[in-house]
Amino acid sequence: MAIWDFAKNAGKSIFGKAEAATPSQPAATPEQPAAADDSARKVEALKNELRALDLDSSDVHLTLRGDTVKVESRGADRETMEKLVLAVGNIDGIAKVEAEMPEDADKKDPVFHTVQKGETLSAIAAKYLGSANKYPAIFEANRPMLSDPDKIYPGQTLRIPQDG
Repeated sequence: MAIWDFAKNAGKSIFGKAEAATPSQPAATPEQPAAADDSARKVEALKNELRALDLDSSDVHLTLRGDTVKVESRGADRETMEKLVLAVGNIDGIAKVEAEMPEDADKKDPVFHTVQKGETLSAIAAKYLGSANKYPAIFEANRPMLSDPDKIYPGQTLRIPQDG
């Protein structure tokens, strides 16, 4: 099981604020502590984000412990698992993602890059792929999380393709 670090306070904000208890929403009981309710709410928000990115399937299981998410899937290939790790890790409030990458003799360990202030996909492509003109390979490797090659932000983690 590998663990990847992410910038905890960078990324898309999907968790919002926990709503106060109302008569239709009873307060937590000793049998169901508030922390468990909050964790379940956050896991559901993460699953909704994966659905929005078309990365969710029936065999994707998420477990949240504090600011760490464990991602499990029996059916996902290596590329999909890498995208699942990035989609979950690039959420505001998530600091670490644990996942087991499927074995693939043709693939090396995944390479991830955390965007620094002022960096562009072209600069990142030059660093990892040897040419700034290869930035579309990084863009495609990070779809659907990226919708525009010019919309990256400091603290965001990107997947660097190994065949680029």
